Amino acid sequence: MKQSAVVTTTPLNEAIVFGILEKKGKNVVILDLRQLKEAVADWFILCEGDSSTQVRAIADSVSEEVKKVLGERPWHVEGSENAQWVLLDYVNTVVHVFQPATRAFYGLENLWSDAEKVSLPGS
Repeated sequence: MKQSAVVTTTPLNEAIVFGILEKKGKNVVILDLRQLKEAVADWFILCEGDSSTQVRAIADSVSEEVKKVLGERPWHVEGSENAQWVLLDYVNTVVHVFQPATRAFYGLENLWSDAEKVSLPGS
């Protein structure tokens, strides 16, 4: 996975990251998938919460922030019930909010290892 020196971002991605950080989401990584033919979106944004309660809170915060700033709702949401992995699909950007063990098990960063990767320091 290539580590990018320059953060390429969009207003949507900025609102998503703000929502994540508002609830103290950890290990935030942005994967730029735009150069990959097989990609299902332009961006993946991944983060972690320490419990199902925090994972839900992060997902809710992202939804609320994007709605407030851009007036958009996710096209699709999955995983809210058990909150091991909540997916918020904004079509071009897909947000993945994990509990740490679930994130390690599925290894999305490894599956998309050809993507440009931006890790947010201090998250």
